[in-house]
Amino acid sequence: MKNSELKGLSLEELVSRLASEADNYSKLKFAHSITPIENPMKIKESRKLIARIKTEIRAKETSK
Repeated sequence: MKNSELKGLSLEELVSRLASEADNYSKLKFAHSITPIENPMKIKESRKLIARIKTEIRAKETSK
């Protein structure tokens, strides 16, 4: 998901997306610790997406 797509979402949508991505990230980490996943870069991408979502949530909160 790109930054421009994140900017178009509302605060509630961002919070729900953050929760689902955090859940997905923990599942990826758990799966990778048991048996190495096919593409470990997915973990890095997921972590960066969570950071982007948190940044956009913070930007929306401060702009109010």
